[in-house]
This record gives sequence, structure tokens and C-alpha cells, in this order.
Amino acid sequence: MLELLTPPPADPLWDLAAEFGADARPERLNLVLGVYRDDTGVTPVMRAVREAEIRLAEGSASKEYRGLSGNLAFNRAMVSLVLGTDGSEVGGRAAAVQTVAGTGALRLLADLVRQTRPDATVWISDPAYVNHRPIMQSAGLTVRTYRWSGPDGRADLPGMLRDLREARRDDVVLLQGCCHNPTGVDPSPEAWEALADLAERRGWVPFVDLAYHGLGDGLDADLRPTRMLASRVPEMLVAVSCSKNFGLYSERTGCAIVLGRSRQTLRHAETSLQNIARTLYSMPPEHGAAVVTAVLQDPALRSAWRAELDVMRGRITDNRADLAARLRALGHPVAAETLGRQKGMFSTLPLTADQMRRLREEFAVYGTASGRVNIAGVAAHRIPYLAGSVAAVLGDGRMPAGAQRLDAVGAAAG
Repeated sequence: MLELLTPPPADPLWDLAAEFGADARPERLNLVLGVYRDDTGVTPVMRAVREAEIRLAEGSASKEYRGLSGNLAFNRAMVSLVLGTDGSEVGGRAAAVQTVAGTGALRLLADLVRQTRPDATVWISDPAYVNHRPIMQSAGLTVRTYRWSGPDGRADLPGMLRDLREARRDDVVLLQGCCHNPTGVDPSPEAWEALADLAERRGWVPFVDLAYHGLGDGLDADLRPTRMLASRVPEMLVAVSCSKNFGLYSERTGCAIVLGRSRQTLRHAETSLQNIARTLYSMPPEHGAAVVTAVLQDPALRSAWRAELDVMRGRITDNRADLAARLRALGHPVAAETLGRQKGMFSTLPLTADQMRRLREEFAVYGTASGRVNIAGVAAHRIPYLAGSVAAVLGDGRMPAGAQRLDAVGAAAG
């Protein structure tokens, strides 16, 4: 049987990560995978998360099965957090199940779309998160794209609206709620309202992917577009990840939320999601959901978590501002202006695939071929080296002398 397998395509991100691991150059920078790291290069366990884990360990709760929907208290907490409500009209229109991270939520909701509207097209942004298309196609759905950002590095609202006017009633439009991956480009509040207007007129269903809320403009600001859409459309799907903003990468903690017109449709949707989960993994792991629930239900832990999240967001913002300022000082103002407008963990460098290859081969700076780099994974004292490397491939291939001086200053400060 196995001899009949043809060589499958490799995952480009993990291939690059493996190549980085084999690179012995001391100056190497791994900006491929979307993981937050502090200035020591460590992905920290948040203090609020650690305290919640201690309490859970001391409580010695049973390890009995939770059920197909997972941790019900976690699901309620996620609905309240995402929709900004606790039992209000919008919150009462929602059903939720715990999932195996945000990726699991995307897949469960894609399968739900396939069950209910097998002829529906799912519209994803161009460019999109690398896993959006494979997940939707693996669920048997047709995928089309809509424009996301223009050459000026801003959200291309006219292009989005033109493309999405072709979306049919009951098609699904996958929108990243904030901190777009890979571009870092987010629509303005007015652009979000225009997208909601179009969804109402055309009858397509928003499918919001939330993976980075709290790391752009702040938790409530990052969730505002999702809450606005929920208040305006009759049906909506939301995939939520706790990997980034709780630092629970390996715990695989997520939630799938469905907003519907009636309690009956919500019961049917929840049962369908449970049945889908049953055939994929039966039920999700408990630990990460229990941690998140403990944090969100305790006012002191919740406040501490939000404060830590703000510190993380501030460091990401400072990294991006420093990189933009140094590129401007090195003679690349357009690149600096574009980077300065982006938000969240990722930035897209204004480099071609060949320039990204040179960045990797000549300067040991690893990003994707599309130009995406994890700005949240750079230590502050390495920003000068990153800026000098980018300037080199944008220019004559040599590290600018000014960048060397800046690197020395940065290293001293680090």
C-alpha cells in the first residue's frame, strides 16, 4: 500500500524552520514561525497562566471525559470575551464548542459549511494565511480569493468590495479579525463597516478567524470589528485561538463559535459540530481550556493577563517602529512607511522571493518567500542587524556601514 504513495508536498514553513535549525551561523535569525519571544529569545509562560496552572494542580480536578463540546465554562468564557457580552442579545445568539486550537476550529467550521451548503464558495484573502486554503479544500469546499492589500501597503478596500460583490448569498467570506497574517495590514473601522454593509446586502456569511487579538491595538480594539459584524449579520462563524494571546501554543486550545437566527438552528449547529469532532478527535484536550477559564473567571488573574498581553503588544509595536526608523535612516523611506502601518506579530517586508532567498543565504535571516517575518520573534538588540540585512538586499548587497554602528549600539542596549 505505502509504495503507491507519491511524494507529498512539504510544508514550506516547517521546511524553513528545519533549514534554520541546521544553520550554524551565530548571527542567524529565525523569523519564520508565528511564536512570540522575549528579548532573551524565550517564549515565556505568562505569569497569569502559571498561577492558574498552580491552582489547577493544587485542586487536583478529575481527568474524566468532558464531552464532545469540551469545557463548557471555557466555551461560555470565549463567547463573552469575543463578543463582549454575557447573556445579552448577541451572546444569546451564539453556540460554541471547544476545539483543538484555532486550526481545529477552522476545520470544524469548514466541515459545517460543507454539510449545510456543499455548493458554497469560501472566499479567502489574497494573500492569505498559509493554511486557510488547504483547510477549506480538505473539507471539500471551493475556494476563491479577494484582494486584501495594495502596493502602498494599505488595505485595498475598493478591490475587496469589487471582488466580494461576486460572492453569492450563503457563500462564506473568511476574514481575519485583526493583525492580518501574513501582511500585518488591517482595514480601517470605516472599511469594516463597508464590508458589513456588503455582507448584509449580498447575504454572504462572515467567517472570522481570530488568532492574534490583543497584539495589535489592544484587546477590545482588536475585537471591535468582530463584535460589530456580530451585531449586524444574522449568521456568522468565528474560529478562536488561544495560542498567541495566552502563550498556550502546545496546549492546542481553541473555540468554534456559531451565531444564528434561532435557538433551534444553534442547537442543530452545535450538535453538528459535536458529530464532526467525534469523527476527527472525539473531544479536545482539557488542560489549556481549564487554564484559560481560570484566568478569565478570576478578576485578579484576568487583569494580570491583560496587563501582560499589553506588555507583549508594546514590545511588538516597539520592534516594528524601531525597524521602520532604522530602514528610514538607511535610505529606504517607502519600505519604512509601509512597515510602520502594519500591526500584530507579522510584517511583510517589501522584498521579492529572490531577495528573501538572498536574505537567508547571505545574512542568515529566515523569513518566508512572500516576505513575511515574525516581528514578535526578534530580540530588540537584533533589530539593527535585521534592518541592515534588509537594506543590503534592497541596495547593493553590502551591509551598510551605518547599520554596523547601529548594531553595536543595539547590542550594548540589549
